[in-house]
Amino acid sequence: MIKSPLLEVFKIEPRLKHPTIFEHFDALITGESFIIKNDHDPKPLYYQLLGERGNIFTWDYLESGPEYWQVRIGKPITSEEPETIGRVAAKDIRKAELLKQLGVDFFCGGKQSLKEAAESIDMSEAELRESLRKTEEIPAPIKQLDFENWDSDFLSDYIKNVHHKYIKFHGPIIQELATKVALIHSHEQPELSVLAKELDEFMEKAYQHLEKEEKQLFPVTKSLYELTYKQTEQLIDYLTLEHENAGADLRELRTITNNYTLPENACHSYISLFTQIKAFESDLLQHIHLENNILFPRIIQTYRTRFS
Repeated sequence: MIKSPLLEVFKIEPRLKHPTIFEHFDALITGESFIIKNDHDPKPLYYQLLGERGNIFTWDYLESGPEYWQVRIGKPITSEEPETIGRVAAKDIRKAELLKQLGVDFFCGGKQSLKEAAESIDMSEAELRESLRKTEEIPAPIKQLDFENWDSDFLSDYIKNVHHKYIKFHGPIIQELATKVALIHSHEQPELSVLAKELDEFMEKAYQHLEKEEKQLFPVTKSLYELTYKQTEQLIDYLTLEHENAGADLRELRTITNNYTLPENACHSYISLFTQIKAFESDLLQHIHLENNILFPRIIQTYRTRFS
């Protein structure tokens, strides 16, 4: 049970600060929380809690300086989450790699059950589960990024600084290259004109999508009070639908190019175009995976925990 709803950390003797906070946390029962107030950002405590207790707590800034910082720390009500293919991929990069090799769409189709995912690649659920289990015998990559345990604001910053920048930099280059290749080769491969047009439309939608994420959704990871729970839920539903549409557009690009099959007389620009589109697709699918299967569910869960 709660020992004290407000813990003024800056008034506690330094050597007793962390033990006292941990004592308060350990005393919480499911659904309870307490607030710590400090005279500097207590972020190091977040990582200490994560390291010593695991990802079993919520951490929400209520005040962020300059004089005081207040954070609500809680033990969320745990509900049995459905086992989706997106969750499986998010928790273990070895399983994600296997699913990618098998052709399972856990990016835009992350809400599929294991049974549905298995059926999509003509496997039985038992066979897929056994294949996933065997990946656990493979040593995990030493430098694997543990996205599952990153806090939401850090993850949204990563997505913006890595994946959004990738789209903003490489998108215009691909558009320009597609136009150039179409001008030179469309008399022999008329589908290249269609490809250039489709890419222009695809990129414009992508740029608008990034703006919605950066201006409307990502600020929520810093403060839930930017939007109401209902507004956030509706926005995430809309962004998820746009992800599904992007996945369909990527499949259409593969159809137009016969799965990016190059003709024998392909010039350097032609080869470079297909290489860059495939790299762009790979980065975008990872981007969608991080949002659909990790960031979006976590934002919704944070709202439910805070305001339930």
